[in-house]
Amino acid sequence: MPVMDGSARIWIGPIPPLDPDAREVVLDLDRTSADPAERMVCVLLNRGHEGEEGVFYLLPEDLSARYERTGDRLRVSLLARRDALAEDLASYRDDLRAHLDGLPRDPFDDDRVVLVSRATVTDFEPAEQDGCRQPVVLIDHTGGPAGLSELVALFEKQEAGVIVVAAPACPRT
Repeated sequence: MPVMDGSARIWIGPIPPLDPDAREVVLDLDRTSADPAERMVCVLLNRGHEGEEGVFYLLPEDLSARYERTGDRLRVSLLARRDALAEDLASYRDDLRAHLDGLPRDPFDDDRVVLVSRATVTDFEPAEQDGCRQPVVLIDHTGGPAGLSELVALFEKQEAGVIVVAAPACPRT
């Protein structure tokens, strides 16, 4: 079972409004975070396409996820194309744009940057189909880090959004 203390802001569990029987990898995204990279992810969420009510999907070229396993730790990283991010940040404050050059490059693709990376101890292995692992679910909101049950409650009250991010095929580690 995963560590569910919320401090890492990553969980593995069901999202009852979506599918109460499915186990999802969930990341908490706070639109008011002090972390510029987390706020950059939130900027990219504007590229989402709405599926079912309140659930948005992002194309892998806009934002993607990568799973990496090291021993009993599962790490999820959110990656973006540097040029797409620069385009979206063009209308934002200089302080946010200034952080773009300092973001770490994706070790597997020089055109991408690593925005957010979170890990948890778990034996959960994301499902794989057609060379892609199961998508990562992001729950975005305002007001600071929250626990998974709080995030689900915010979504049910329409005070948070759910974004589905693809995890395309990539080198395994």
